[in-house]
Amino acid sequence: MGNKAAPFVVLCLIYGLRAEDGGGWSLPSDLRLEDEGFCNIDVLDGSSLSHQDFIDRYAFSRPVVLRGLTDNTKFRFLCSKWSLLAEYSSRTVRLSTANTYSYRKVDVPFQEFVDELLKPQAADALGSGPGTGVPFHWHGPGYSEVIYGRKRWFLFPPDHEPHFHPNRTTLSWVTETYPNLPEDEAPLECTIRPGEVLYFPDRWWHATLNLDLSVFISTFLG
Repeated sequence: MGNKAAPFVVLCLIYGLRAEDGGGWSLPSDLRLEDEGFCNIDVLDGSSLSHQDFIDRYAFSRPVVLRGLTDNTKFRFLCSKWSLLAEYSSRTVRLSTANTYSYRKVDVPFQEFVDELLKPQAADALGSGPGTGVPFHWHGPGYSEVIYGRKRWFLFPPDHEPHFHPNRTTLSWVTETYPNLPEDEAPLECTIRPGEVLYFPDRWWHATLNLDLSVFISTFLG
């Protein structure tokens, strides 16, 4: 496909896998982010929430974390390093600082991303390992499911735009801005673990911070 290959969007967003079940993605890192913070979002067993309860309580009003919804054994295999490189090594992937409303985008071959760009996050530069994440942005409602690692989420309702710099990393926001927020400007937040799914409603501001090398999949609703 050469240099004219269109950008390829990989459905699973890869930042590596944890050492105990790494799928080939584990990387040595001096960066350790142990602070999971607290969780002030409802966390429920998915089987205990009916469709009508979800509509009434969460779909249009607030986030919720659901557990025990799926078995990801097959998807874990498909997201292994060797499986993805065998299928997509020559494809182009688009790296960005956010999802739908990215502030910066860079197109690189997937092989180059794996070989050269997978590294821990620095406070002043983009990386692809622990400490990465997307800065605050918003779009339609969606689900995000963690396959490997831990992913910390920060959310604000549509009428409460957070204070942040669009070209600074989430890591810098967490270390510099978050500790000084007044109580009435504190976000909703929770750390999502493998097998857990976070739902957020339409137009909710959200930012993420990967505490480990992590793999997740997001689904956005129209």
